[in-house]
Amino acid sequence: MPLSPDQASPESLGLPSGAMLAWLDALAADGLELHGFTLLCSGRVLAGGHWFPYVPGRVHHLYSLSKAFAAAGAGLLIHEGRLRLDDRVVDFFPDALPEVVGGHLRAMRVEDLLTMRTGHAADTTDVLYAAGEEDWVRAVLAQPVEFTPGTHFVYNSGASFLLSALVQRVTGQTLLEFLTPRLLDPLGIGEAAWPSNAQGVDLGGWGLHLRTGDVARFGQLLLNRGRWQGRQVLAPAWVDAMSAAHVPPGTNPGDGNSDWAQGYGYQLWRCRHGAYRADGAFGQFCVVMPEQDMVLAVTAGVGNMQRVLDHTWTHLLGRLQPSPLPPSPDEEALRVRCAGLTLDVPDLLDPPPLRDVQAQFVFDPNGEGWESAQLTVSGGRGTLDILGATPHTVPFRLNGWQDGRITTWGVNVALTVRAGWQADGALVLTLLLIEDGARWEVRWAGPGAALTVQLCAPHYGEDHTLSARASTLGA
Repeated sequence: MPLSPDQASPESLGLPSGAMLAWLDALAADGLELHGFTLLCSGRVLAGGHWFPYVPGRVHHLYSLSKAFAAAGAGLLIHEGRLRLDDRVVDFFPDALPEVVGGHLRAMRVEDLLTMRTGHAADTTDVLYAAGEEDWVRAVLAQPVEFTPGTHFVYNSGASFLLSALVQRVTGQTLLEFLTPRLLDPLGIGEAAWPSNAQGVDLGGWGLHLRTGDVARFGQLLLNRGRWQGRQVLAPAWVDAMSAAHVPPGTNPGDGNSDWAQGYGYQLWRCRHGAYRADGAFGQFCVVMPEQDMVLAVTAGVGNMQRVLDHTWTHLLGRLQPSPLPPSPDEEALRVRCAGLTLDVPDLLDPPPLRDVQAQFVFDPNGEGWESAQLTVSGGRGTLDILGATPHTVPFRLNGWQDGRITTWGVNVALTVRAGWQADGALVLTLLLIEDGARWEVRWAGPGAALTVQLCAPHYGEDHTLSARASTLGA
């Protein structure tokens, strides 16, 4: 297949295609579930792919990678002269301050939000969730500020939320509305979503949904010090400030091997090997490698994020050569591999046995608030109904993927379902909360058997399985 103008073979830019294959093999051997990736070198795509049913055109929750876009918003406001690093946070929210404003809170500056040196002793994210529909800004500002701002680092998504609230207070627009004409549109980023709280403030520290390729574009923008296709989108000095280690590297034993101990900038982490990154829970990565002129974007559902970086340093950064390499048979093998990536899901019988099902179940007490379930199969289609605090209705078809929607975590999210019978006679359903990277595995062994729903790691922790016993109620 001929390459498009923005693509290049890995060998033409000094990276063996075999190194890319080894990277993919190492990720698979460690059981690391990637959903999509794009690798750029010198501004050209060396390789990329998505593990079906994840596809290039679908957005993915970036989790804390969102924070880098909040920092970009602050930088744009500073460039426009509407904000300064040494502006005090309390001055923007006089209507949300506690009755007594302590000296540390009064001293907190915009730059302290960017570097997560607000003076809080712990992350304030739980405070936001506990506030529910109440004013989140007021909830964060009411928290004790134990340390002098600028002197104590703690990873704090509440600080990133305050950046979003600050942008909205200054501009009258949500952070996403403010960024769209200034950052997203110039980069050619079309579909984007950023949930907001009850006050209409974008979450800031998490929640942004973009495509994997859009993350790569943002990384290339950072690598180019804010320049994109001849246009200066972000000020070069601001990109330099974002990627600098304002919080110095750690000094504890083993810190030299950790990419979480190399220093912190403005909502960006420093990495080993002179690289830096924006990242988010469960393996969302935008890795910028200036010395190698490379960018790696990853969307995923992994628990051990360090291993993804370890394999990147070993197989990609470590194998890059300063000069072009001769063509290799591995180029075609890599192309075929990337085109055929598929998520690891249970094997199903094809054609499935003809069986109609009408079964009811009662859940054991559980933290999800699920009470009962009904499983119905007729011919090649079926429905799983889960009743409880938040009812779920999941239609599916046998031996194929079906898109739908489901309400969970208090929001309506995209769902993709695959169902079918296994050789042992069990009916299995794989439910992908596909824009959030999470997965449920449902299994029913047959008449009289319990229904189990595994809320899969890493999103739900290890072995988080709900069980529902067979019931005759409603039969």
